[in-house]
Amino acid sequence: MYKAFYNLKRNPFELPPDPSFLFPTNRHNEALAALYYGVRRQMGFVVLTGEVGTGKTLLVRCLLRLLRGSNVAYAYVFNSRLSSTEFLQYVAGDFGLAASGKTKSELLLGLGSFLVARHQRNLTTLLVADEAHHLSAEVLEEIRLLTNLETAQGKLLQILLVGQPELDEKLDSVELRQLKQRIALRSHLLPLDLEETRGYIQRRLQLAAANPPAETIFPEETLAEVYRNSRGVPRLINSICENALIGAYARQLKSVSPDIIAEVAADLRLNLVRAPRAPEITRNDDEELWQALKTLLQTHGQLQSMRSRDSESFVSTISGAKKHEPFI
Repeated sequence: MYKAFYNLKRNPFELPPDPSFLFPTNRHNEALAALYYGVRRQMGFVVLTGEVGTGKTLLVRCLLRLLRGSNVAYAYVFNSRLSSTEFLQYVAGDFGLAASGKTKSELLLGLGSFLVARHQRNLTTLLVADEAHHLSAEVLEEIRLLTNLETAQGKLLQILLVGQPELDEKLDSVELRQLKQRIALRSHLLPLDLEETRGYIQRRLQLAAANPPAETIFPEETLAEVYRNSRGVPRLINSICENALIGAYARQLKSVSPDIIAEVAADLRLNLVRAPRAPEITRNDDEELWQALKTLLQTHGQLQSMRSRDSESFVSTISGAKKHEPFI
């Protein structure tokens, strides 16, 4: 809608993760290098975590693009709300194996034969589990058992777990300590800082522009407002900038003003941070709880009174003792 007006050949802030739009910050470069190294060196388990919208899926797609045309075959599981048997069926099916109607033992035998056959031909096999923070402990244990297939040179199956910081918390649990010990590499993505946000927006505009430069669309003060409202989260940056371009185009403005960013942020409710509201306690809700609360408050008041009297008595005793102290 606004492409011709801003002399753009494509939408610069589309939400679907497009590897061609990767903005290579130091952290993203390091994470991508770690993922690539872990897979190519057949190190087994690799974990990538990051907050919502920080670019985890985009980084995974960049990895798969780098691996394209090599000897790596992969299964990509993006639905993590699966039982252990459903998970194995999904993985087997993505590898092109017959999975329908198979029992768990049959699935494991089929996957084992598949992995051994590929290893004998010096081929690498990768399993990517996106949204892995939703995987149950049972499924994560099943994944760990798959890595028992190994040779002296390396693992037969390379596994990449991708998820939000809750994945780290899950992996730190006692019941998954065996899995945690097998993790060879870990990377964590953070939001962009102000300078990175500026570079991120400008790079996307340059890649989308028919006739660069296109930096004048978002002036410096507007970039600062985008950063303030997005807190450097790439997905939010995209959403804010896309809506801001639509709003500026509707007003026939060649540059996006900070006021438009503020309006977009308000419309997207990005500036509303609500604290959890404690439930109100009334007699109608729970009479027993109400009575218990009253008793607790009364007891607290009595304890406070006793402490006050004891304190006054202690002070009086000390004061009296001081009157009879000999002068030294």
